[in-house]
Parts: sequence; C-alpha cells; structure tokens
Amino acid sequence: MQAKPRPSRRRTYALLASAAGLATAAALASALPADAHSGKGHGHQPGRYQDVQLLSFNDLHGNLEPPSGSSGRVIELQSDGTTKSVDAGGVEYLATHLRQARKGHPYSITAAGGDMVGASPLISGLFHDEPTIEALNKLDLDVTTVGNHEFDEGAKELARLQNGGCHPTDGCYTDQKFEGADFPYLAANVLDEKTNKPILKPYWIWKKKDVRIGFIGVTLEGTPNIVSTDGVKGLVFKDEVETINKYAKELQRQGVQSIVALVHEGGFPSSSSYNYDCDSPGAGDGISGPIVDIAKNVTPAVDALVTGHTHTAYVCTIDDPAGHPRMVTSAASFGRLYTDTTLTYDRRTGDIARTAVQSANRVVTRDVAKAPDMTQLISKWNTLAAPIGNRAIGYISADVNNTGTESPMGDLIADAQFAYGKELDPETDLALMNPGGVRAGLTYTAKGAEGDGVVTYAEGFTVQPFANTVNLQDFTGAQLVQVLKEQVSGSNVAAPKILQPSKNLTYTLDLTKSGADRVVTDSVRLNGAAVDPAATYRVATNSFLAGGGDGFTTLGQGTNDLVGTDDLAALAQYLTANSSAASPLAPPAANRITIVQ
Repeated sequence: MQAKPRPSRRRTYALLASAAGLATAAALASALPADAHSGKGHGHQPGRYQDVQLLSFNDLHGNLEPPSGSSGRVIELQSDGTTKSVDAGGVEYLATHLRQARKGHPYSITAAGGDMVGASPLISGLFHDEPTIEALNKLDLDVTTVGNHEFDEGAKELARLQNGGCHPTDGCYTDQKFEGADFPYLAANVLDEKTNKPILKPYWIWKKKDVRIGFIGVTLEGTPNIVSTDGVKGLVFKDEVETINKYAKELQRQGVQSIVALVHEGGFPSSSSYNYDCDSPGAGDGISGPIVDIAKNVTPAVDALVTGHTHTAYVCTIDDPAGHPRMVTSAASFGRLYTDTTLTYDRRTGDIARTAVQSANRVVTRDVAKAPDMTQLISKWNTLAAPIGNRAIGYISADVNNTGTESPMGDLIADAQFAYGKELDPETDLALMNPGGVRAGLTYTAKGAEGDGVVTYAEGFTVQPFANTVNLQDFTGAQLVQVLKEQVSGSNVAAPKILQPSKNLTYTLDLTKSGADRVVTDSVRLNGAAVDPAATYRVATNSFLAGGGDGFTTLGQGTNDLVGTDDLAALAQYLTANSSAASPLAPPAANRITIVQ
C-alpha cells in the first residue's frame, strides 16, 4: 500500500497546530512561524490553507416525508449522561438544514454514502424511486456511492436512475421525461463480469479554483448476499480495500492528493446516541464492525471515510496503516442526520491537513421552515400515489413495533405469510421472515386523514417495499434446524440475523454460547412437538430467502417450489381478514423465541 509522503516541516507545523486545537485554515496559517512560510523564491504565502466543508448523509432509502415512529427519531446524549429522543428527518427539513449549513462556505461539497434509494416508502418506491432522485437533485447532492439497495432492481435500472429515461415497463409517470441524477453515482468495486470494468464511474474529482478533492465510491463486497439474484446478475463485487487503494493511486498519478472514500459499509458504535464521542476517554475502542478493518487497511492516501449501511451514527477516528488517526463518519439513516466535516486543504501540497479535520453529526430537526420546493415535489408525487396509497387494508389497536431480536412486526409478517401459505397449500407447516426485509413498524397514530389505528396500503408498502413473492419449499427437519443455526453462524456469526417465526414455531436462543450452539436444538418445537429430523416440512418464506439470501444457504436448497403472490399482498390480505374498526388487531407478543443472556 502506498503511503503519503512524509510530512514536510510546514505540514508538521500544521499538524501541531491542529493538535493544539487550531483546526481552521486561519488558525493553521497563523500558527506557522515566519520561516515556515518561506521557501525558495516564495516568501510569505497568504491563503495557503482553505477550509472545505463536506456535508454528508447516507441510507436515505427514499424517505422523502418525515419517517414515523422510532425510524423518525434520534437519541441525544445530554451533558448529565441522560438521553432524550428528538424527532428528525424529512427532505423538506433536510434541504433547509443543508442550505443553512452552506451559508458562508464558498467551498462546500455534499456527498452521500449509498442506499439513497431502495426499500423506499410508497411515495418513492411506487415510482421506481424517480421522486428521490429528483429530490437529491434539488438538494444539490454532488456525489454518492452506490449501496446494496441501488441494485434491488438491477444494474440496468440503476443506469436509468443515473442517465434518465422512462421506465421500460411502467413508462413515464408525468408529461415530463425523467432526466436522471445530476450527480454521479460511483461504483468502483462493481464490475461487469464480461468487460471486467466498473459499471459506473469509479471516482470523481471535485474542483473549485485551485482546490481538488477526489472521491472514490464502493459498496460492500458482500452485496450479492443481501440482494436478490436478479439484482446482481452479471456483476462482480470486488474487495473494498483493494479497490479504494487502486484508485487512490490512480488519483495521485493525476496529481490529486486529497481523497475521500465513500464506503457503503459501516460499524456499530458503543452508544446509540448520535452525538456519542467514539474517541472520548473511557470509550474503549468506541466502534466495532466491518468498517474498522476497512479503515485500518485503506491506504493513508485517503484522508477521510464517509460510510453507511449499518444505519448507525458515529464520528470516530480510526488509525490508518501508518498508525495515524483518520476521520470515519456515518449519519444514521432516513435523512435524520447529516455530518458536517471541515477538511483543511493545503494549497502547497494539494493535501488535507489530516489531523486538522473536524467533524460532527447534526440533527435534521423539524423546527425549521420547510423547503418550499421539496413540499411541492412531495405534493406532486403524493397526488399521483394517493389513489393507491390511501386505501385502508386493516386496523391495529396499538403500535406494531419493529424493534428487538424478535419484533412484533416481524412476527406479524410471518403469521401473514403462514396464513397465505396455508391457502396456497394446506400442507404448509410454518413461515420464516428475514429481519432485514422488515423496513418499519406500523404506528397507531394516524399520519393523515385515515384515522387512528387504520393501516393504509402506503404504510404497508413502507413495511414491505421489495415486491418479493411468497414461496413455499420442502425441507427436512434436520435442514430446518440447520436454517435456525445459520442465523448465528457462517456469514452471520459476527452480526446475527434472527429470522422472525410464525406463531407455531418456538425455540431457545442462548446468547451465552457462541456460533451455531446458540440455537438450542432440543428446544425447537413446531405446534408444541419436537421437530423430526427425518420428516418433511413445508416452509413459507419470501423469494429473497428462498434463493439463499442473507447467508441462509440451506434455504436455497429447498425442493417442491411453489411461487405465490407478492409479500405485501399477503400482509394486506391477512390484515383485512383478521381486523376491523370494531375489532382491531393487537400486536403480537414477540415471545416465540426464548432468549437466554
């Protein structure tokens, strides 16, 4: 890996100034002694340092309207050690915050860490996320990397979002042609398997006067494991570190020394508070997860990493291969936060004064004026979506939350798919739902005029936006137990993915053990009876799981396949059949998995 040149005496003074808390360009310049400003024939160089504002966010997922429930709140750590919940998010507010933040900053860049689209609410997802691309254009987004969800509908659809044009099946939604993204999507580590070249630009260079900063964009190498097979057909996903290091060298050959990596992979901070300081005394490592190894191995040529994917919030420094701290950030998800970073650019070296970098996450509060252009955009698309989205599909007596190892919302979906599976084939024995496919819960308090407790199609769409089908497959009892063990072993050992079971399946998850042993085999019961390893069981899952997604390779080995309707239709059918205004559905108790800690 190529290291940056050893700092000159001038750069060393800049680093010392930063360490003393003099982190702005003006402070750095004033901290240099007279002889440090002089060189061969140059003399004093005013304006050598330029502050560049980097505003960033990630994992918007088409959340144009303020997200509801816990998805629309962030946790703030107070000075006395307590926490409070703050309502946040919505592009009407995000636009206002970003525009206010840019004031007084002539050198300002706005970048994103992937998953701008995909798994989106109805207002965007119903229209193949054209509304979100339009919103991002209005936000003046400069650049983003692809995330895994940019591949939900395949590479051709991603190219359409970039380049514009009407949808090949649904056509144009308005009398105006969709123009595509004004900003570049970067996909340095996503190659066409035939040409072995990136399917989109691998990097982009921001330029203003004599300041140049390069951006390299990658998504997680494991994208094929969490996206449908059709979505990644014909594509190869390369190692994140190797790819970033490759293009960092290429940028340096072009004379670009200031480099930011946009990485759609993330970590898990030790606190859920958005303003938690990973580097504070007593915080320990402060952050764990895949991004730590990536950050530790990406070439020192890269000055900062903007990350995403895990929907967590952090502003941390992680040492690069040379042992020098480097800023790594993430702004949670759904437009609830943005990160405000100051990069101090040294015009003499063309590089960033690395330890002068300052960064903080800012809340997209809803106590500011809404951006009128965003309000107009939301109104336009809501009008088009209203005939479908406002239809009532069921009634609930309280919030159905999507929280916890086993969530009420996950259980409700599993019950819905089990009921649908029994209609499709009376021999269906159970259903399993992947937690990543449950994108939100259902809230009792109405967002519109539908009334409290009413579940609309739009709300259901927000919960299950992937258009997966409900599939039936046969497995032996031994395979079924193996599926449960794959929740906590193999590719899921570091970050378990606990399947949400239908109400007739129970078992114990012992978190005091490790790996596959966490699933207590003798505890697995179906309708109260032990599972027979040699018997055949009919299992309902969505098509993503039926293809072995999320590391559940055994689910990709089922037999006697039967493909049913889409999963949202199954949920809507279940809610309609099992609830009414007079008798609303109560949230499941989420007690099917006994957890030992």
